[in-house]
Amino acid sequence: MVKRFDFLVIGSGIAGMSFALKVAHKGRVALVCKSGLEEANTYFAQGGVASVTNLIVDNFDKHIEDTMIAGDWLSDRAAVEQVVRNAPQQIKELISWGVDFDKDANGNFDLHREGGHSEFRILHHKDNTGAEIQDSLIRAIQTHPNIEVFENHFAIEILTQHHLGVTVTRQTPHIECYGAYIMDMKTGKIDTFLSKVTLMATGGIGAVYQTTTNPLVATGDGIAMVYRAKGTVKDMEFVQF
Repeated sequence: MVKRFDFLVIGSGIAGMSFALKVAHKGRVALVCKSGLEEANTYFAQGGVASVTNLIVDNFDKHIEDTMIAGDWLSDRAAVEQVVRNAPQQIKELISWGVDFDKDANGNFDLHREGGHSEFRILHHKDNTGAEIQDSLIRAIQTHPNIEVFENHFAIEILTQHHLGVTVTRQTPHIECYGAYIMDMKTGKIDTFLSKVTLMATGGIGAVYQTTTNPLVATGDGIAMVYRAKGTVKDMEFVQF
């Protein structure tokens, strides 16, 4: 069967779900995850989210510098600057989706300071911030009329010009993506999901190791699919926990 959407999102962590919520007003969204919506690295993150919120003592330049130092200057500075400067707006967006960050007696964010940070800038929800974010986004996703969730569905292959008989190599300019082949894990049936935009938000490869704090679904399937589709894969030496 062929299913058509405006956006195809593969992965149900904070990246996939937040993207789905951001674009859902523009068209129909398919959100695909190979287990349940809550089974993602996001859910198991405990610490919190770093953002400049107390402008009396903190600023973007401090946060950028702290991040570059913590990354041993390997981080892409342009990416760091974009993330840091846009963090406050993204915090507001998370709150609009129902995320409840802890506050002090005066109603201000109860900011913590973690390793590598020169100021108190960690927003948190008790010691289960990831679960709070994941649960809030799930509720927002499930009540949005333009988002259709496909749990227990396994993405198999990204569709490109290769599937139209065109030879595609890593040197092919402007490789196009038309969607993906996706298997319903309950029935074994494979459907073609066609989409104008496909977002790979499948997380990392932590669970390929015998010992890991990652959930068992973090086996790098999305990275492998992009690689097979002749996409660019980089920074594979960085593995979380």
